[in-house]
Amino acid sequence: MSEHHPFAGLDAADVEALVHARHGDPFALLGPHGVGDPAGASGDASGGRSAGPSTTMIRVMLPHASAVHLLARDGSQKPLGTLERIHPDGLFAGVQTGLPDPRAYLLEIDWSGTIQRTEDPYSFGSLLSDEWLHRLASSDPAAVLECLGSRYMEVDGVPGVRFAVWAPNAKRVSVVGDFNSWDGRRHVMRLRHSAGVWEFFVPRLGPGARYKYEIVAPGGGVLPLKADPCARQTERPPATGSVVADNTPFTWGDEEWMSRRGERQQADRPMSIYEVHAESWLRVAEDGRRGLNWDELADRLVPYAKGMGFTHVEFMPIAEFPFGGSWGYQPLSLFAPSARFGPPESFARFVDRAHREGLGVLIDWVPAHFPNDAHGLIQFDGTPLYEHADPREGFHKDWNTMIYNLGRNEVAAFLHASALGWLANYHVDGLRVDAVASMLYRDYSREAGEWVPNVYGGRENLEAIAFLRKLNAEVAHHVPGAITVAEESTAWPGVTAKVADGGLGFDYKWNMGWMHDTLAYMEQDPIHRRYHHHQMTFGMIYAYSERFVLPLSHDEVVYGKGSLLGKMPGDRWQRFANLRAYLGFMWTHPGKKLLFMGGEFGQLAEFNHDESPHWHLLDDPMHGGVQKVVRDLNRLYQNETALHSRDAEPGGFEWLIGDDSANSVFAYARYDAHGRIAVAICNFTPVPRERYRLGLPRGGRWIEAMNTDAGVYGGSNVGNSGMIYADDVPAHGKPHSASIALPPLATIVLIAE
Repeated sequence: MSEHHPFAGLDAADVEALVHARHGDPFALLGPHGVGDPAGASGDASGGRSAGPSTTMIRVMLPHASAVHLLARDGSQKPLGTLERIHPDGLFAGVQTGLPDPRAYLLEIDWSGTIQRTEDPYSFGSLLSDEWLHRLASSDPAAVLECLGSRYMEVDGVPGVRFAVWAPNAKRVSVVGDFNSWDGRRHVMRLRHSAGVWEFFVPRLGPGARYKYEIVAPGGGVLPLKADPCARQTERPPATGSVVADNTPFTWGDEEWMSRRGERQQADRPMSIYEVHAESWLRVAEDGRRGLNWDELADRLVPYAKGMGFTHVEFMPIAEFPFGGSWGYQPLSLFAPSARFGPPESFARFVDRAHREGLGVLIDWVPAHFPNDAHGLIQFDGTPLYEHADPREGFHKDWNTMIYNLGRNEVAAFLHASALGWLANYHVDGLRVDAVASMLYRDYSREAGEWVPNVYGGRENLEAIAFLRKLNAEVAHHVPGAITVAEESTAWPGVTAKVADGGLGFDYKWNMGWMHDTLAYMEQDPIHRRYHHHQMTFGMIYAYSERFVLPLSHDEVVYGKGSLLGKMPGDRWQRFANLRAYLGFMWTHPGKKLLFMGGEFGQLAEFNHDESPHWHLLDDPMHGGVQKVVRDLNRLYQNETALHSRDAEPGGFEWLIGDDSANSVFAYARYDAHGRIAVAICNFTPVPRERYRLGLPRGGRWIEAMNTDAGVYGGSNVGNSGMIYADDVPAHGKPHSASIALPPLATIVLIAE
């Protein structure tokens, strides 16, 4: 080939760069260009455009095509001419005169006998406005949702898919998929330098298309194919491709729920959350032990959770993740519901069904770290883009994962957009934000010398603090009524305080201290509990420092910790009684409730993601009794305002007996704002106490609304025949008291009439 091709207007260097996909701006050479323009003068296919017919040079790069013809793009598809092959690797070119517009042609491509007719993707102009790109660079999550990822749409009246990906340091980015035989030479994208975003429109492509990005690093090496960070749909693992999602708007039927969602989730309302690992909640043994899909979960899980009296179901992370053993806590596609459970619209159907049945839906969301799978975010454009470059900031040695660089505008916007996408697009009612403590402290799980101090020399992660505050402000502004819940395991101040008051702005925080203290108490043999009495009372010292959720989560029933029932001491009867009494204590204690699947019926084994909870145990009356206790506690908790309406107010709680360590007895009153009173009495020894004198806030008749020792629950049926009377005998600082029967290893609840 000569140094300058006389027909195509390209020199040898141009040709070699195109055929080897090394050219930094293929739009300057491919597609339509007015004859006489410099080769690189037109990067948006508008060069040479005039009001009348023009002479246009058209170049296309179509490896493996045997011939390329031009057709009129006016509906007639009249033949216009043939492009000449100017390089054996698939570069074609030709001059066309008389076009009313330089783009007024179709390509008729002969793929060795298979004919394809389509618009030239290099004939389309810029796709993203400068304003949106500026907003993206300025950390606007709306710009991520608007611009990035793949979107089926029309451009200039032509249906197809717009692709856009942030990769500012890449030398070249191509979108590849089945539609171009995964050939990175076919669809090299246009770089929008102002934001580091690469964009491309593939005409006549539609939802369901598989794709990835082929990226050339700054040093010239081709990276492993990358999944789209902003994909709305993915292939089912272990496949790792992204999928163009169908963006047909979902038809929602949950208007009643959404209109009242905000008030249902306030601190003065009952919230009882059933935590679920979606894939293993109910495996289908006769079908390879597969998990249920979203439509099947809607038919089975929604009525079960609702029938058990839970107000919400919370899923361990469902954003697409490659390794099933991570339970979703190492996600890579933060905008896509996992394909393990069906297409994205099926998750929307699940949420809609739950809402119509009066059940809220929460999901775990993971902005703290991401896995180092080659097809994912790590070294995305050949540089540390999403992660910190310094491993002292960017690597979690505990989990072998990468830490997001939250101080980078585009990364923060990416994560904020993910959060808003789940809440707005799928009507999710709230996010439980995972591993917040690991985000807040620069020295989290690091020894001296293994971490980088902040600009003031401290251990606080200022970028993460700003990120979380903005997250909660964005959620409150854009998705009113939705909530955020922090899994924060330290005493960081103001987790649920308002951002305006210097707090992080979460609605609730998991009370990890309460969980650890009370479980440690329950694991003690009752004869030793008198020496650990403070572990049950200590939580009330700080109960109103935050708005709390009391979690008995999956974390407490894995990695050799055993099940809740397995933690309980004693013989078989005592273990069940201990668990029932503990659940009674939890449900009457200030704070919203969360219980992991299997705990509601006394699962024997600890959590195993490859197996379902052992549902067959419900044939055993003792396990069925635990399930009935949870169901009845949920109903009592929801119906009795004294048990929930002042969860976040010190005036809603009063110790009646907090110091009877000798008998391991606790008693406390719960008050609403209108005179309703509930009293809980817990006896954590196996000794029944027939005439236990208890001071009460009111005289007269009290209804025994709950007794975890009732025979129907598997207990010994010691109780007070459904009611007691408080007489004018002072006790425990109260003018009234009653002599009551305390069942062994049990919690009873009295309601003042």
